[in-house]
Amino acid sequence: MAEPNIAQKGPFVLEIEPGTYAWCACGRSNNQPYCDGSHRVTEFRPRVVKIEEKKKVAWCGCKHSKTAPFCDGTHRQL
Repeated sequence: MAEPNIAQKGPFVLEIEPGTYAWCACGRSNNQPYCDGSHRVTEFRPRVVKIEEKKKVAWCGCKHSKTAPFCDGTHRQL
């Protein structure tokens, strides 16, 4: 199994509006933490999540979180 690229060693903490978001799982997107289609040459696929209310979200930046697409602190061990 391939390993994702580490986009950043820490979360992308963003205030986001309600809507549907495609989180980049491969780490190759130039639009981090969101998917831009760069995964097409990999086995990875984005995680699509629906956010119901405006809130602050900590999107996983290292792409190794066990609670993806959200940060669980795994980046501290990389």
